[in-house]
Amino acid sequence: MVSFEDIDKAASNLRAVAHQTPVLTSRLLDLHVGYRVYCKCENFQRTGSFKIRGAYNAISKIAALAPSRPVLTYSSGNHAQAVALASRLLNVDATIIMPSNAPMVKRRATEEYGASIVSYDPEETTREELASRISHESGLTIIPPYDHPDVIAGQGTVCVEFLDTCPDLDMLLVPCGGGGLLAGTALAASALAPGCHVVGIEPSAADDANRSFKTGTLHTVHNPDTIADGARTPSLGKITFPVIQRYVYSMATVTEDAIRAAAQFVWQRLKIVVEPTGVLGLAAFFCNAVTLPPGARVGVIITGGNVDVDALFSR
Repeated sequence: MVSFEDIDKAASNLRAVAHQTPVLTSRLLDLHVGYRVYCKCENFQRTGSFKIRGAYNAISKIAALAPSRPVLTYSSGNHAQAVALASRLLNVDATIIMPSNAPMVKRRATEEYGASIVSYDPEETTREELASRISHESGLTIIPPYDHPDVIAGQGTVCVEFLDTCPDLDMLLVPCGGGGLLAGTALAASALAPGCHVVGIEPSAADDANRSFKTGTLHTVHNPDTIADGARTPSLGKITFPVIQRYVYSMATVTEDAIRAAAQFVWQRLKIVVEPTGVLGLAAFFCNAVTLPPGARVGVIITGGNVDVDALFSR
């Protein structure tokens, strides 16, 4: 249902919308891990994460067929902000279903972009069930956070840019929640750099994708206890799972301590603001989750930088 041609079209669609984010390096990181590491910093993207790519690509196609048709999504934060901004850019009304425990910085930004928010208790219902009910009652078009062909194609443009800057990567480490970014990245890499091994990284406390990948059967988790809130998704999607099975080289998990260590390193050494989910790829180096020959060239996608600073400094 998704091809590299879709990603290529998405890149054209996003050219005047998404930022071409920088690739940063760190001599100290290279010395620490023994590889040459390149960090694609989507925390510098509009809305603070890569999510604007998939959201805008999907909503722009709906708007082209039905101008001003309202949309609906569900998200703990980054996709929520992306849909809110993309909808504003396209003059579309957006309703966002967010859990009551969503990071306040992400909820506030979503509201400031102009979206209407519906809160729910994750212990009482699932966001998918609530979205289905609201969509049925109000006729809103659902733009899911990852399991949608146009969303996946939009997220794949991260890899297109990355490989244009760093064409000779041996491995690409990609954070994984629902798998939209991982699926799009693996598709793009298979077309542009078939020798590059794409590896999905998720928290060990939310290892549904890892178990799904290794068993060939879709596994789920329920409200996993991880600081990487963007990876608390219940499972891979019906579209992302088969793409990941076909194109991803392997999956690995990282500990909560490794996530914290990676975030601390990036804040202190790269001097950039990142959120825990954003450094899942780097966290693989802090718990030896991946192994390569010395001197290998490794790309890491830093997915976002939407940290709840108020909560951080209130402790």
